[in-house]
Amino acid sequence: MEDKQPFEKTFVVTKLDPERQMVFGWFSVIEEGDKPVVDKQGDIIAEKDLEAAAYHFVLNARCAGEMHSRKDGVGNLVESIVFTKETQKALGIDLGRVGGFGGFHISDAEVWQAVKAGKYAAFSWGGRARAEEM
Repeated sequence: MEDKQPFEKTFVVTKLDPERQMVFGWFSVIEEGDKPVVDKQGDIIAEKDLEAAAYHFVLNARCAGEMHSRKDGVGNLVESIVFTKETQKALGIDLGRVGGFGGFHISDAEVWQAVKAGKYAAFSWGGRARAEEM
């Protein structure tokens, strides 16, 4: 029987485009190698819940914040895709993970310098959720 124990992992920025002040990476990864990923709060996110959160963000927010305190004026979403198993199958790819990937244009000069210096080396989605027993 295959080991399906969850694990925790941090996903960092994967690409910087200094000329256009853009940063790209995994916003959230919920499964890797067919194992659920435990987030920093100790939660496991279902694929349908990741999709719902990602689509809500794209439809209603699209703004980059800074460290969950500053909510706007930092930058804007330029790219977003949720790589579900179904989406990957439709695209003919297998990334070995399920998650949301995208990028932001960072318009705030100080935040951009922090991103380039590696101070902000990962994405973090903020939000509220209701925990359910699995």
